Amino acid sequence: MTPPQLRRVYARQMLALADALGDGRLEDAFAAVPRERFLGTDTWRIMTPWSPYVTVPSSEPVLIYQDIVVALDEARGVNNGSPSLHARWMHLAAPRADETVVHVGCGGGYYTAILAELVGAGGRVIAIEYDGGRAESAARNLQDRPNVSVISGDGYAWPQEPADVVYVNFAVPQPAAAWIDKLRIGGRLIFPLGVPREGPGAAAGLNALALLVTRREAGYAATGLAPVSFVYADGKRENASVDLLRRSLARGGWQDIRSLRWKTPADAHRCWLHSGDWALSFDEPTG
Repeated sequence: MTPPQLRRVYARQMLALADALGDGRLEDAFAAVPRERFLGTDTWRIMTPWSPYVTVPSSEPVLIYQDIVVALDEARGVNNGSPSLHARWMHLAAPRADETVVHVGCGGGYYTAILAELVGAGGRVIAIEYDGGRAESAARNLQDRPNVSVISGDGYAWPQEPADVVYVNFAVPQPAAAWIDKLRIGGRLIFPLGVPREGPGAAAGLNALALLVTRREAGYAATGLAPVSFVYADGKRENASVDLLRRSLARGGWQDIRSLRWKTPADAHRCWLHSGDWALSFDEPTG
């Protein structure tokens, strides 16, 4: 087990990179969770600027308390992703005590555990993982957390009850209906809106736009956060949105997104992306 002092330094470093210094609850959550418990045993493969992956011994966990990506399934480019990115996302999504969070694409469960720290004993985290083997690993890794449930299943089908935060960790060409329809008023959805990678593994580059959606009494506010790289959704996802989204990503202009229009009319000329019954609009949200 790593010394608490090391995890505290790591937590402060990640929050500094995430422009989230001063978020004491988030710092405490990052400092509380030992990352090495969620990465498997024997050896770890980490990404570096010089090579897609290099091997480090799992007997030296100090090496993974940095802003580095650790492989969970190297062939598919599935990783325990950048801690600073997740620190940024959690700071913006701001899970609060006693809330219900649905973590879609939980991998080995490391960031699930941090979310569980944030909602506390009175909150709930429902973790969904499509890959059965990873779901089993996550369940083992999180078995000492009574406020967490791990489900092996299709993340498009969750949540199945109202949720305060939906936290998605794979790229999709459009949000799943459940992610939008099950958000409580004031609820936050954060996810990578993206397309399949054009090269193998995690070295294929940026393929998505991180989006934060907040449900209001009237409509859904939406903000583009930054281009990101995420593994594309498992399962069969034939969707006409892919080509349209690819063109929007290439065109840019996502910084002006202000709202998600969901099953309501939208002026296509005032949209960054307009696809059937949903759109990302430059206009403020309306009911």
